[in-house]
Amino acid sequence: MSRRKCCFLSMDSLDGYVSDDELAIEPLRDLGCDVQTVSWRDTTVDWNSFNIVVIRTTWDYQRAPDAFLAVLQEIESSKARLENSLDVVKWNLDKRYLRELASKGINVVPTIWDGVYTHKSFDVWLDELNCRELIIKPTVSATAEHTYRMREFDPNLTDIFRTRAFMVQPFIEMIVSEGEYSVFYMGGEYSHTILKSPKTADFRVQEEHGGIISAVESTAKLRENARAIFDMLHPSPLYARVDLVRDAGDDFALMELEIIEPALYLRMDPGAPRRFAAAIDGWMN
Repeated sequence: MSRRKCCFLSMDSLDGYVSDDELAIEPLRDLGCDVQTVSWRDTTVDWNSFNIVVIRTTWDYQRAPDAFLAVLQEIESSKARLENSLDVVKWNLDKRYLRELASKGINVVPTIWDGVYTHKSFDVWLDELNCRELIIKPTVSATAEHTYRMREFDPNLTDIFRTRAFMVQPFIEMIVSEGEYSVFYMGGEYSHTILKSPKTADFRVQEEHGGIISAVESTAKLRENARAIFDMLHPSPLYARVDLVRDAGDDFALMELEIIEPALYLRMDPGAPRRFAAAIDGWMN
């Protein structure tokens, strides 16, 4: 039997980023699938040569979302299977999907949408969200790019938010005091959970910004909240990461549902690399 070919879709260079997708390569080889990592910007790739293309470390897509979607359309039109699918990516690309989930009863961090970045608006947002600090970030973003924690209006950001849609949320103190939980699903099944905490004097939990990552045992309540969110996805994606933070009522609020290119933190659980490989293998069968 000929060996199957899997493509891990990446960016031109991962310098400055932390990735551990390579941990799934040997388990995939054991399952009869060879892996090649390819930049989504490489125009010479023959997507027909792969059985499956798995979106992984494309952490610069937000800088050229239309070009990124065009490449995914090309892949989906080829003989290769694209995962997660183009429809899933389009839905998840703009963080307004959170508004849709909130309308369906999911506990989402309170968010103001479709604002205009002015001094007057800033003061109104503080009042509406009943907080002293705001988080402002683009609705299309990754790796906390152009994400700001603010106590007062900063006119230097006017140009940044004049030309891009953005969202406004209260700063959640629990991000600093406890951290943000990430619950992972692979092939429709629960895989593992981690806790991400910012470094001292920061609020960003990504490793690229000094975030501290810890493996944790998820509580039944955390798992229940994450599963309710995951089960709203139809069809079920190959992989997903549900990011949750504890709220003032000791419940869990959704920060983001990552189903385009989430870091999967395979190194944080001994069985995760093989579970991911098995999920990919199952999707090809």
